Amino acid sequence: MYLLCDIDGVHIPFPGPNSEIPPGFHTHHVTPTGYAEPVKIWLNPATGQLVLDLANRYALTPLWCTSWRADAAPLIGGRLGLPNWDHVDLPRLPLTTSHPDGYLWKRDTVARLFTDDVLLWIDDDFTPADHTWAGDRTQAGLLTILVQPNPHLGLTIADLERCGLNQQPGAERRRRFRRGARADRLPNVPAKAEPPTSTVDGPRRGSAG
Repeated sequence: MYLLCDIDGVHIPFPGPNSEIPPGFHTHHVTPTGYAEPVKIWLNPATGQLVLDLANRYALTPLWCTSWRADAAPLIGGRLGLPNWDHVDLPRLPLTTSHPDGYLWKRDTVARLFTDDVLLWIDDDFTPADHTWAGDRTQAGLLTILVQPNPHLGLTIADLERCGLNQQPGAERRRRFRRGARADRLPNVPAKAEPPTSTVDGPRRGSAG
């Protein structure tokens, strides 16, 4: 089973109405690929530990699924105390919204690359259409769990407790995990070294200050 994990709104919270940041998050300055100047972000190692514990407990294969792309592991994962996880190489699209067709723009790539795989996908930006898609996949025999944190809080243990993974029947869960844990076919293509082309395509500047 693959664990797909976003960064903005999951590990980097969005500032609140008065620019407040949740407790436990600390300021970092990083320079994503294609950026001339560093951007300010906020990280809490506790969110990294949550996904690491999840991956280890259920034998998941973790992949970053984020517009940070190849920058995810060195710029974010390392600061969260995570191993050097691989990433899904999302296309660089000239988007002005995260939901150009009424659902999360990443979903077409995920659906194409993980056609026969079971998924646990963490992202703050799902729409009702995405949850319907996940339900349809699950009904078809491909367990698909979406975890949607509050982007102003980041990932919490309550988000993972609500996802219901621990309620899956043990034998069925193990069968599905084995089906999805084919590390020899990780769907990653080397990322292009080019600057982001839109507010959707790169790390969200709104979340990075």
